[in-house]
Amino acid sequence: MSEASPETISLSADAVLKAIPHRPPFLFVDSVPELEKGKRIRAIRDIRATDDYFAGHFPGEPVMPGVLQIEALAQALCILIAESFPEASAGKRPAFAGIEDVRFRKAVRPGDVLELNVELTQFRRGFATANAYASVGGEKVAEAVLKATMV
Repeated sequence: MSEASPETISLSADAVLKAIPHRPPFLFVDSVPELEKGKRIRAIRDIRATDDYFAGHFPGEPVMPGVLQIEALAQALCILIAESFPEASAGKRPAFAGIEDVRFRKAVRPGDVLELNVELTQFRRGFATANAYASVGGEKVAEAVLKATMV
């Protein structure tokens, strides 16, 4: 894995917007309380009853789609890459490249705080592999191995 500064930082909502090109309603990271450059990120998404997808998933019993939980984890990975390896991401945008070993363990509902944890396992020539999981109240709700690149 490429060497990056061992610095740990936090990012505000404005800094998240600078790190990745995603915008509402398809931005699923609100803030980053902890990012250890080149290693890991802990990001937060407040699950709001007003999120667009709840209108149809499912009326009367709103559940955050699992694919959007994975998208939130992928966005956190892309923030980690952008902040850790600026030379590899300058002038590029992130692209989700793969997903393996996905597991969903519990429903995520409005009012939940989704904590996104991503640990980089490899970064080479702009291509990243990471172990990722999302949790609510300390309990895992989703996990996967993610791959992303900068294009």
